[in-house]
Amino acid sequence: MQQNELKTPYFMINEDKLIENLEKAKQLKEISGVKLVLALKCFSTWGVFDIIKPYLDGTTSSGPFEVKLGHETFGGETHAYSVGYSEEDVREVADICDKMIFNSQSQLSAYRHLVEGKASLGLRLNPGVSYAGQDLANPARPFSRLGVQADHIDATVFESIDGVMFHMNCENKDVDAFIELLDAISAQFGEYLDKLDWVSMGGGVFFTWPGYDIDKLGSALKAFSVKHGVQMYLEPGEAIITKTTDLVVTVVDIVENDKKTAIVDSATEAHRLDTLIYNEPAAILEASEDGEHHYVIGSCSCLAGDQFCETTFAQPLKIGQRLHILDSAGYTMVKLNWFNGLRMPSVYCQRTSGAIEKLNEFDYSDFKRSLSQWSVN
Repeated sequence: MQQNELKTPYFMINEDKLIENLEKAKQLKEISGVKLVLALKCFSTWGVFDIIKPYLDGTTSSGPFEVKLGHETFGGETHAYSVGYSEEDVREVADICDKMIFNSQSQLSAYRHLVEGKASLGLRLNPGVSYAGQDLANPARPFSRLGVQADHIDATVFESIDGVMFHMNCENKDVDAFIELLDAISAQFGEYLDKLDWVSMGGGVFFTWPGYDIDKLGSALKAFSVKHGVQMYLEPGEAIITKTTDLVVTVVDIVENDKKTAIVDSATEAHRLDTLIYNEPAAILEASEDGEHHYVIGSCSCLAGDQFCETTFAQPLKIGQRLHILDSAGYTMVKLNWFNGLRMPSVYCQRTSGAIEKLNEFDYSDFKRSLSQWSVN
């Protein structure tokens, strides 16, 4: 099977690039003693978990279906967290998770009796400091609902839980900035942490970014672990799968209205939602920074502002030409939707051997079934 034979749109995961990130994760673990659990909210394409499992310690979730998926397809440690559990949710996952982390003291109080004796109990704390590029993704934004604020803590709760989770980073590529957050947490919560068995620093630490000082991060995590006598966890998502996957699309039309727009057979609102939500332009493999031919790469959805990016090319684009939208793994496949009834991208993995493995494909029956269960005459 050759890539040019595959029907677009499709995602292509590259095993070699994935292993390159995972080797950095292995290096961090060896230096620091930290345990790493994959954040399924970012990436849960379980067809490549065979590549990831030898390197990581388990998975962490943001909802009950992710808990089940991690337990069934990944193994290792299964961490359960949700901003808001129902009693049904708790009962559903208490027997299959290793750690259950509650977002509030009220939820912990209401449901702990369903978890005790089955899983390690944890609570999310909000340190009031963070590193995030946009307010939308900032856990420490004003009036945040994410975790317990320091001035709201009932100190007695630490006598009857096993660990805590902090999540206050989003694409933090600055190791010194992360260490400052570690120091702030140690100073603010140290007396509580000393009573616990484990501490998770959540995700958003971009230790696989080119040039990131993994040794410095590892040493800081190890020092924190020793100081407070806790097992440290990180919950990487984007760091594991960054730069591993392309969304491959085809130019289906070229229109002009002061600017030329190449319309492709995909859409940000349906297939790459974070591009739209965060207004972060996508990168195109075939583009050229000094190219003379300027195009908007437009989606085929009906949303007027739905476009992937504006960029330049060395040669004019042609209808039927394929484009590779780079770095399309994180927060893409987990957010796919059927807006406009567009064709859902297939998912493939190019293995180290060069072989292309089909992980999933979709057709009209999947679209129809997603909307109603009974047949319509």
